[in-house]
Amino acid sequence: MVDITHKEVTLRSATAEAIVRTGSEETIRAIREGRVPKGDVLEMSKAAGLLGVKQTPYLLPDCHPLPIEEARVAYEMDGLEIRILMTVRTHYKTGVEVEAMHGASVVALTIYDMLKPIDKEVEIRTIRLLEKTGGKSDIHRSED
Repeated sequence: MVDITHKEVTLRSATAEAIVRTGSEETIRAIREGRVPKGDVLEMSKAAGLLGVKQTPYLLPDCHPLPIEEARVAYEMDGLEIRILMTVRTHYKTGVEVEAMHGASVVALTIYDMLKPIDKEVEIRTIRLLEKTGGKSDIHRSED
């Protein structure tokens, strides 16, 4: 692991995005109406994503264990796409970008897993960092 003993504790924040594309409008309707056989897709994937954020240092060897003070998942549905936004915040010496991207990835994988029995065309499209603040450098990317 990288030595962070010399760094200052600051408020660190990161937001990551993942896009899941379904194969049909019927799949989106099934999600909205709670008709997916494996259960409530959005609530289950949210819970999985929060666990993913917390487990990041156990799965990615170079990540420092750090106190997660906020983790939040938001969804936007547009056409056949489900846009996942994962925001993570903490006061610490190192950033939470990987935790946010890991959480968004776990949300996307959970959605994929829950939908695959009813939609053979479901796919994960994008996982990327949209924003990070509080460290040596900030990043702000367009959400388009």
